[in-house]
Amino acid sequence: MVRIKSSQKFFTDEEVSGLTGVCLEHLHALARTKHLGFIVIPRAAKAAGKQVEKWLFTYSDLVVLTVLGSRWQYQGKNTVGGCSAVLKI
Repeated sequence: MVRIKSSQKFFTDEEVSGLTGVCLEHLHALARTKHLGFIVIPRAAKAAGKQVEKWLFTYSDLVVLTVLGSRWQYQGKNTVGGCSAVLKI
């Protein structure tokens, strides 16, 4: 079970990753394929000409990711090239 503050409207990708247990790489891939969350480009980064994407998720997105995240089964620890996770259906 995931517990959050009722006043919190948006969650960063780091927060969602910590709450669901899904690594950032797989979280971003899952969000892209399921059309969850949205990408925000900070003004400071945009003004500096940097390509910085910040993912934000709503409470509804978090609920969906929590259900889908429970199906991820990690094979051992994270490796240098990324984690070795398998979606268990």
